[in-house]
Amino acid sequence: MKAIMVVGTASHVGKSSFVTGLSRLLWRKGWAVAPFKGQNMALNAYVTSTSGEIGYAQALQAWGAKTIPRVEMNPILLKPQGDMTSQVILKGKVVGTTNAKEYYEDYFEVGWEAITDSLNILAKEFDLIVCEGAGSPVEVNLKHRDLTNMRVAKHLNADTILIADIERGGVFAHIVGTLELLEPEERALVKGIVINKFRGDQSILMPGIEWLEEYTKIPVLGVVPWFESTLPAEDSLSLLDRPVKKNNYDLKINVIRLPRISNFTDFDPLEAEEGVFMEYLLPEQDLGHPDAVILPGTKTTIPDLITLHKTGMMRQIQDYVDSGGTVLGICGGFQMLGHQISDPDHLENTEDVCAGLDLLPIKTTLKSEKIARQRQVSANYPHQGLPIDGYEIHQGYTEIIPALSKQKKMDYYYLFGDPTLGLVNQNQSIWGCYLHGLFDNGAWRRSWLNILRQKRGLSTLPTGISNYRQQREVLLDSLADLLEKHLDLSKIDYF
Repeated sequence: MKAIMVVGTASHVGKSSFVTGLSRLLWRKGWAVAPFKGQNMALNAYVTSTSGEIGYAQALQAWGAKTIPRVEMNPILLKPQGDMTSQVILKGKVVGTTNAKEYYEDYFEVGWEAITDSLNILAKEFDLIVCEGAGSPVEVNLKHRDLTNMRVAKHLNADTILIADIERGGVFAHIVGTLELLEPEERALVKGIVINKFRGDQSILMPGIEWLEEYTKIPVLGVVPWFESTLPAEDSLSLLDRPVKKNNYDLKINVIRLPRISNFTDFDPLEAEEGVFMEYLLPEQDLGHPDAVILPGTKTTIPDLITLHKTGMMRQIQDYVDSGGTVLGICGGFQMLGHQISDPDHLENTEDVCAGLDLLPIKTTLKSEKIARQRQVSANYPHQGLPIDGYEIHQGYTEIIPALSKQKKMDYYYLFGDPTLGLVNQNQSIWGCYLHGLFDNGAWRRSWLNILRQKRGLSTLPTGISNYRQQREVLLDSLADLLEKHLDLSKIDYF
């Protein structure tokens, strides 16, 4: 198999974005590229056309490579759900829940088989596989059971690139320490080093780079500047890096940063809107008076709902709605807007029933069977007939309670042609749906924002715009251009 491996000195050094840009560069050179990450731990997920779950980062890498996301690109996805356990998704399907110790006892062999099978399938259909590692490849206490890093590199005999993040400090120690802890046959695969997230005068860095090349005998392929973008992120660590926008915005939208927030990539299209300031608030913070509040998805709905109870955020949101505010919930956030959520099988290892915000006349029951599928539907609101693309990932089954609607005078309408997907109240201030990727749809996003703008007395925005995938393509090309400008990849095969 023709392959390139990308590993990092630590988590969150930029491996995912690097693989994304590298895949676009290789596609430009005429290669049919398949991105690959053997095992990913993330709560941002995407549903493929075959209804399989993979990490959203691998879907983005596939789009970078101008190909279609598929389960073989991420054969193992671990979704942390609290109490030191994770849901295990193998080749797109849920196969169990486990803790770290049991995972390596029960899933190591079957996991490696899924990885090698997936690589074999991809090798038959693509010219080149660009692999991403996870975390650090030299965690000495975990290395014997590491499915993702140098085990894959050695299996493929892949030219390997080591990436380090200079933003966190100690970059030379991170690089040298990583190389020193690699086995000789692993280190021999490392063909180049990349220093990532640099800000400042690169000439000041040059003496260090010259020393590093002399000491390690491995070339530094380049120094990549900090890339300001709204590209989808792999995990919630990236929320700490989001630039704070304080001036020149029309609307402020607060997203509640739930303890187990998932699929916050849903809101990247909103962040890309020039006139919108997105702020992620912890449940214990003051809600303030934003133009809208969003309750996002979560891996464990009831524990996060309990957090809203305990911190007082639930009361804040209810008071905000009573004063005329707008709230939108997606997936787990949609479930929270209802009367209650029940967990009769203790799937989340918590109470049988938890009271919701009681803003929509619905109740949700958590069940073991997960719904994961792409959807193409038609919207009824804000404007009827808008075509919508998105996807569902949830284990909750939600039903409308007509008696509750009548009792509390909760008039509601179906948000889409499929009544199971979501509701909106009569004055269009409370929105809830199961559809991830909703804001990717440009006309719908602008129509929803225009409701907020009208409340503020602002002029409406044009709705005849392209979907976010077109904006994403510009970002992917910009990332590839950046890598091409600042890296010398001639020492890597296939360039």
